[in-house]
Amino acid sequence: MDSSIRFWLGIDVAKSKLDVALLDERGKVKQRVFANEPEGFAQLQRWLRERGAAPLQSRVCMEATGPYSEACATALADAGWVVAVVNPARVKGFAQGEMQRNKTDRTDASLLARFCLKHEPEAWQPAPPELRQLRALVDRLQVLKDMQQQELNRLEAHAGNARLEASIRDHVAWLQRCAAELQREIDDHIDGHPRLREDAELIASIPGMGQVTTPKVLAFLGDVRRFKNAKALAAFIGLTPRLKESGSSVRGRSMLSRAGHAEMRRALYMPALVASKHNPAVKAFSDRLRCAGMAPKAVVGACMHKLAMLIYGVLRSGLPFDPRLAMPKLEPQDGI
Repeated sequence: MDSSIRFWLGIDVAKSKLDVALLDERGKVKQRVFANEPEGFAQLQRWLRERGAAPLQSRVCMEATGPYSEACATALADAGWVVAVVNPARVKGFAQGEMQRNKTDRTDASLLARFCLKHEPEAWQPAPPELRQLRALVDRLQVLKDMQQQELNRLEAHAGNARLEASIRDHVAWLQRCAAELQREIDDHIDGHPRLREDAELIASIPGMGQVTTPKVLAFLGDVRRFKNAKALAAFIGLTPRLKESGSSVRGRSMLSRAGHAEMRRALYMPALVASKHNPAVKAFSDRLRCAGMAPKAVVGACMHKLAMLIYGVLRSGLPFDPRLAMPKLEPQDGI
């Protein structure tokens, strides 16, 4: 444990508020509630400094709760605080180990402070501004596409009602124009940043990874070079197998862990289907698994895992996709 650390801050994040618990080296806890907004982040930092908690002497821990936690984590990290954004499953396991009976926002904040003290989670690094902007654009594009699909579903539900059909078709056409304009803005944003443009070209060199998925990879994963190896990237996405075996009687079916980035898994699903037919490396891999009797859904999951390996490979090496390098001997652990 780093002896220079004197304070551990746990933050339980909700949509509109932050319940915080400041644990000091004597074991005493002070708690407060702040608004989950920029002014609340500034008030939180003033409150910490008033109690002697400086960035270099403190560690901050919060659960990953998507957009609710990201703004606070980014504000604190930009101000110099060391922030850990941890998987809620880890904190839940820690709470069970401590036999915690009650669950409230206050107790959760204290739990996070103790978790930070005992486990010293790895520091979280905020994405650079250009990736934050790309993520915002990609998220907005997905919202427009979801709205478009909802309207198309309504069009089927109201078949025969000419007035409603006309209104829905007009809205769908408008959404399509907005989506096309936003896609152009995403492409221009990537072209305007040399590192993003280079990474996008490398990812797009993989058959199956097209214009829609490539920006999602950049936005959701950031710089994949930060991962130690390709398996770490696959685990981050939630594409690693989860085994269920115990003794001689328990032999559960292996399946994807899904303990990772759900949006990235969703983004890789269709590319995996395309790659299993048109990417020589993924197709050969997929055909082997099918011949071995693997279930169709499991094959798709394995192809998604393979794509993650290829994405890591091209970005880490800086070389475009080469099918001769991407078709190694099939190993047992490659299956799901």
